Amino acid sequence: MSHKKTVLITGATDGLGKLVAQRIAARGDRVLLHGRNPAKGKALVDEIHKATGNPDLHYFNADLASLRQAHDLAAAVLKSQARLDVLVNNAGIGPVSTDSPRRESPEGNELFFAVNYLSGCMLARELLPLLRKSAPARIVNVASIGQQALDFDDLMLQKGYDDARAYRQSKLAQIMFTFDLAAELQDSGITVNCLHPAMLMNTGMVSGSKYFPGPMTTIEQGADALEQLILSPKLASVTGAFYNGLEPGKANDQAYDAAARGRLRELTAALIHLR
Repeated sequence: MSHKKTVLITGATDGLGKLVAQRIAARGDRVLLHGRNPAKGKALVDEIHKATGNPDLHYFNADLASLRQAHDLAAAVLKSQARLDVLVNNAGIGPVSTDSPRRESPEGNELFFAVNYLSGCMLARELLPLLRKSAPARIVNVASIGQQALDFDDLMLQKGYDDARAYRQSKLAQIMFTFDLAAELQDSGITVNCLHPAMLMNTGMVSGSKYFPGPMTTIEQGADALEQLILSPKLASVTGAFYNGLEPGKANDQAYDAAARGRLRELTAALIHLR
């Protein structure tokens, strides 16, 4: 019997994050749940406890549009937890419509880039000491098959803004970061992988968007794919991979461009003030 795992899931109050949190709780593991609405968070803890009988559930509140709140979330986890076996960067926002205005985070970064990429990057970086201490450990980034090459001359999309482009660019940045961090942590006992869980799951993000034709798959299918990367012993030594559902997939070409990844790494370090 392996030891009880501690798993942090961001964006756990809805959809994919919520279902995976419930499944992991049902195994008896400790689940650290993140959301940005305290009332929803409390209801989530009560609901999962009732459904699974597992009392080892801990809620953390943060709006991941804000790097300050992402930093505070990492600090709260570091302060309260003795170990962290898996970090799941699942929180994200999706495109709403073709005429949506460009929005910025509290720090002035383009909002999709801030929520979908920068905050997860910061969390991974700041939680590394705890993940190292807990190794073997895993970082899993929930990305998307929807990707678009980053324009380094206009990374914050000041020109020709479009929700879908902003979303796709943020998701590719997440994948580039995954590959980069996996290489950096090669012999640390920490694996770093990412995935496109399933095509247009029946989530609020999909049903609430004018961009998408509507759901094509279920959250259950996405949860199977995410759970595999979190828990499967077969993937214990797999790192730096992009999965499309349950199978290894291929990301946008730019993800395999070392120079582009290096450029993103430098820009990111400046944006999140890594010291």
